[in-house]
Amino acid sequence: MAKLESKIPSGPLADKWRNHKASIKLVNPANKRKYEIIVVGAGLAGSSAAATLAELGYKVKNFVFHDSPRRAHSIAAQGGINAAKNYQNDGDSVHRLFYDTIKGGDYRAREANVHRLAEVSVNIIDQCAAQGVPFAREYGGLLANRSFGGAQVSRTFYARGQTGQQLLLGAYSALMKMVGAGGVELHTNSEMLDLVLVDGHAKGIIVRDLITGAISRHSADAVILATGGYGNVFNLSTYARNSNATAIWRAYKRGACFGNPCYTQIHPTCIPVSGDYQSKLTLMSESLRNDGRIWVPKKAEDAKKDPNTIPEADRDYYLERIYPSFGNLAPRDVSSRAAMRMCDEGRGVGESGLGVYLDFSDAIKRLGEAGVRERYGNLFDIYHEITNENAYQTPMRIFPAVHYTMGGLWVDYNLMSNIPGLFVLGEANFSDHGANRLGASALMQGLADGYFVIPYTIGDYLAGQKPGSRPSTDAAAFKQAEDNITAMTKRFLSINGKEPVSHFHRRLGKIMWAGCGMARTKQSLEKALKEIPALREEFWASVKVPGSADSINQSLEQAGRVADFLELGELMCLDALTREESCGGHFREEYQYPDGECKRDDEKFGHVAAWEFQGEGQAPLRNTEALNYEFTKMSVRSYK
Repeated sequence: MAKLESKIPSGPLADKWRNHKASIKLVNPANKRKYEIIVVGAGLAGSSAAATLAELGYKVKNFVFHDSPRRAHSIAAQGGINAAKNYQNDGDSVHRLFYDTIKGGDYRAREANVHRLAEVSVNIIDQCAAQGVPFAREYGGLLANRSFGGAQVSRTFYARGQTGQQLLLGAYSALMKMVGAGGVELHTNSEMLDLVLVDGHAKGIIVRDLITGAISRHSADAVILATGGYGNVFNLSTYARNSNATAIWRAYKRGACFGNPCYTQIHPTCIPVSGDYQSKLTLMSESLRNDGRIWVPKKAEDAKKDPNTIPEADRDYYLERIYPSFGNLAPRDVSSRAAMRMCDEGRGVGESGLGVYLDFSDAIKRLGEAGVRERYGNLFDIYHEITNENAYQTPMRIFPAVHYTMGGLWVDYNLMSNIPGLFVLGEANFSDHGANRLGASALMQGLADGYFVIPYTIGDYLAGQKPGSRPSTDAAAFKQAEDNITAMTKRFLSINGKEPVSHFHRRLGKIMWAGCGMARTKQSLEKALKEIPALREEFWASVKVPGSADSINQSLEQAGRVADFLELGELMCLDALTREESCGGHFREEYQYPDGECKRDDEKFGHVAAWEFQGEGQAPLRNTEALNYEFTKMSVRSYK
C-alpha cells in the first residue's frame, strides 16, 4: 500500500506557505549546477518550470512531443487568468479567491494547496506583465478585469480571447532565453514513453523521437511531469487532438498513485456535436457569459423555430431563473447540468435537440455591435468559421462538452508524487481544483506551479540527493524500461488487424460519454466496466498499425495513446462507481437533491481517492487521503 503523506505545513492557513518556504531544505548555488532535472511538457507549467529552474542554476532537459513549445495545448485557453489583485475595488481578496475555489471544487480540494494558489496568483500577473504579455487595459492604462463563473467579483485578467496564447508566448520567451544561455537542453518531437525508477526514486525517462523513431534513455536527479490532462479518453473533447495521458499513465504503472480519476469537467459553452466525422470539439470561451444570456424556449414546440421569431415572453433564461445570485456566471458543472435538463425536457435547440442559445442581442443594444466586437470579435469569428452563422444576428448554439480533468497523479504539498523524485505540475496533478475547476483557474495553476512553487519545493528533495549521484543510463533499470517499450512497439506492429486506431478511440469515447460522462449511474458504470475490457481485448487482437518504428509513424503514436486510454477509462469508471455521492463534475444521478443539485456524503467520501497499480490483470488498490478542513466549513454548495 502506498504511503500518502500530504506534508501540509502546520500553523495558520495564511502562514503555511511563507513558513514552509522559510523552513524547507535549500541547495546552495554552486551545487545547483551539479543537479540535472528532466521536465516533460512545455505548456505553461512545463515552460515556466524549466525556465525558472534553469535561471536558478540547475541543468534542465525539456522534452515536448510538438515541433515547438508554442504548440502546447495551453495556447487554446481563451478567456483569462484569475488573480486576487482587487483592481476593480469590488471586494476581492486572497481569502475570497481561496474560498471561491474551495467552494467551486465542491469541498473536495486540499485547503493548504488552494490557499497557496490564491496567494501566488497576485505574483503571476506581475511576472507576465513584465514579460510583455499584452493584457487588456482600461482607458487609464490599468489592467482590465472581467467576471468568470463561480465568482461575484471581477478578477479575471485577459488578452481578448487569446489569453492562453499570450501567456504561453511569455513563458516560451523565458524558456528560449535559457535555451540560448545553455541552461535548458530542449528536445522537440520527443515523446516520453516510460519512467525509470532506481532504488525506488524517479531517475529518468525513456523517449521516442517522433521523426526518426529512435529510442533514447535520459537520466536525471529528478523528473517533472507537466503533460496536461486526459480528457481525450472521451475522444470528442475540446483538447488538442494530440493531448494524451501516456506520461502520467506510464508513471502510474510504475507506482505513482492516480488521484480522483473520475473528476472530469464538462464545459457548458462548446459548439454542439454535428456528426461522427468530427475529430474534436471547439470551445466558446466562458468570458462570453459576461454579456451573453443563455436561454431555451419555454415551449418544446418552439425548439425548432428561428430564435429571432420567438418573443421575449416565450424565452426561458433558465440560469438567471434558477441561480439568481450568479445568473449566467454559475459554475461550469452547475451550468452544464442545467443545460442538459433543458434538453431532457425537450426544449433543446438545433437539429439534434442538444443545444441551448447564447444570445448577445441585449449586449448589442447596450454596447453596440462595435463594442461587442471589440471584446469578443475573435471568438465570434471562430464560431462563424465552424458553423457559418453570424452570432451578431442570430444567437450562438452551445452545448456542454469535455474540457478539463481535475483528477491526475497524486502529489503532496511540495508537488511530489508518492514516488520520490517524481514531481507533477499543472493539470497533470490532482491537487488544486477538487471536483470542479472554476473558469480561468487552469492558467493560474499552471503558472503558479511552474514559476512560484516548484522552484522552492524541488530543492527540498534534491538537498537529500548527493550531487553527481544520478545513475548512468547503462543501469539495469534503464535497459529494462527500454526493453519494455521495444516489446510494446513490436506488439503493435505485429498485430496486423483490420481496424485503424481511430476506430477504437471513437468507440471508447462513446462508451465513456454514455457511462461516465456528464451524469453517471451505478448501472451505466457497471455496463461501461464490462464494455471497456471487451473493447480492449478486441483492440489488441484487431488493431491495424501500418508502417515501421524507424521513422515518422503517427498510427504507432496513436496506438500507444489509445492503449493507455483503454486502461485509464476503466479506472475512471471504477473510481466513479466507488464514489457513491455527487460532487462537482462527478454527478451520480442516484445522489441528488430534489432540485437536481449534487448531494455529497462528506462523512464517507470527504477524501481523495488515490489508486495504486497492482500489476497487469490485477484490480488496483484504492488508497485514501482524508481532506481535513481546519479553516473552512464544508457546507451545501449553493449558487442560488
